[in-house]
Amino acid sequence: MKEVPARYLEKMTKGEMFMDIKEAIRSRHSVRQFKDKAIEGSVINELEDLIKECNELSGLNIQLVINDPECFDTFLAHYGRFTNANNYIALVGNKDLPDLDEKAGYYGQKIVLKAQMLGLNTCWVAGTYGKGKCKADTAAGEKIVCVIAIGYGENEGTKHKSKPLAKLCAVREEDMPSWFRDGMKAAMMAPTAVNQQKFFVDIDGEEAVITAKRGPLTKIDLGIVKYNFEAASGHKCR
Repeated sequence: MKEVPARYLEKMTKGEMFMDIKEAIRSRHSVRQFKDKAIEGSVINELEDLIKECNELSGLNIQLVINDPECFDTFLAHYGRFTNANNYIALVGNKDLPDLDEKAGYYGQKIVLKAQMLGLNTCWVAGTYGKGKCKADTAAGEKIVCVIAIGYGENEGTKHKSKPLAKLCAVREEDMPSWFRDGMKAAMMAPTAVNQQKFFVDIDGEEAVITAKRGPLTKIDLGIVKYNFEAASGHKCR
């Protein structure tokens, strides 16, 4: 089986600390209140480089939009308690792209964890933003799947509750290989729409198999969960 690196180091821009991918998964929580502080310089460059890489791999048209206060200047955004949400990542893709929502979730989460390593905070947003106000460029046949608010948080957010392991996985913890256990822990920490966690993980020999149940936004959630699992376990899953 082809493996992907489970651990790599990135220098955080707001200190001399280092954070690996598992630490990024553990420390990343949704944040809706941001400081009035611009994202600048090397941080933007690193995000743009990763976005370019993700677009080349996926066929998506992901875009980083900086200094746009209008996208979150809506009743629903204020109701959702967003403040200073002036920057966002728009997950854009052609409507005919196979597994569009899943790819958006997968590569979006890759960028989210990179942002965490760079000292930024994020929030996945599917409905509480102004779709008509979003400044992302969309070509004919493309759509905005969702956006990710990004910036320097007023706080680090709070850990979400998770369903019991038995509700999310067919394998008993005592029977899990170590790589699978690492992946499962990361999957349980993945953000999902309204924390619904409508996914299920099984094992087939040396592979993990992750499926999504029916429901709104579950395909996006599936991609997010898959990325967390792969990043933490070092194993591809299907």
